[in-house]
Amino acid sequence: MPILPVPATDHPLVAAFHAAYLAAHRNDDPGPAMSLSHFTTASITGWYERAEAYADVRDGRVTGGYSLRFPTRDNTHVALIDLLVVVPEARRRGLGSALLAHATERATGQGRRVLIAEAESEGPGSAFARARGFTPATTETRQVLDLRAADRDRFAAMLAEAREHAADYELEVWRGDAPEHLYADLALVYMGMNDAPIGDLDMEDSVWDAERVRAAEREQSGSGLTGRQIIARHRATGEVAGYTSIKYYPGTPDGWGRQADTVVLRPHRGRRLGMTLKLANALALLDEQPAMRRLTTWNATSNAHMLAINDLMGFRPLDTWHEWQVSPGNA
Repeated sequence: MPILPVPATDHPLVAAFHAAYLAAHRNDDPGPAMSLSHFTTASITGWYERAEAYADVRDGRVTGGYSLRFPTRDNTHVALIDLLVVVPEARRRGLGSALLAHATERATGQGRRVLIAEAESEGPGSAFARARGFTPATTETRQVLDLRAADRDRFAAMLAEAREHAADYELEVWRGDAPEHLYADLALVYMGMNDAPIGDLDMEDSVWDAERVRAAEREQSGSGLTGRQIIARHRATGEVAGYTSIKYYPGTPDGWGRQADTVVLRPHRGRRLGMTLKLANALALLDEQPAMRRLTTWNATSNAHMLAINDLMGFRPLDTWHEWQVSPGNA
């Protein structure tokens, strides 16, 4: 079978693989798609971690492919299938199974004992995963906020009320790349994301330091994404207390904003900082990015606190996904 490695360079195979991804996405996924530069960073080079990508090429055309990521600083027992796609017209011919078998062989060859992938909780992706020995380890809901229907006055009133409870904290805002003096603070809040529920996933805590943040910032710059980010800092001590980020393409040509991480560190919880951070960012972007029509976010279904904030803001469910895992020897 002509499954070929995709070079991590500006190579025609990268664009062809991206085109196959877009064809599958249009058929399967109602959410935002990745641009070519975003796809290259996320699925070819691997977001500051080692990655491999492979494409099935038939008659000069990419009909499917996958991306496999190998964590190197932590979770070195895991391989992550970040993407596995087959174009709609080439399905039900065994191509998906062949790609998974190839990925499993690569993971096993690298000494990884856990293979993790993501797919919707129902439908073809779910059936494919179950039939190949994967079990759902955690469940996430994807929600969407229609910014065209957002009530600015209501958002402002909610923010004012939340700020009354978070009066001991100041907000530090930036757009695009983070200033270098914030790298250590960002490492702390990223470590705070280890508190997010992960169900039965066989994953260790992620370890962050300023150098890892630097690498992540460099990768984001190359992805074509930018963002509006906020750190909450305790006024009296200067301690970083929380963080949120919304990512988007400059000018939001696809109309989507992507609510990324939101975290409040343990000593600072119970002061409505999560609500303050998310509302402040969303309210500002209503004016700063008028072409942004929808905001999407992902949360574990067990994360009741964050889901309650989303509900108050007006997010509504789009779909439900599992993270699936298997021992490579059983895939």
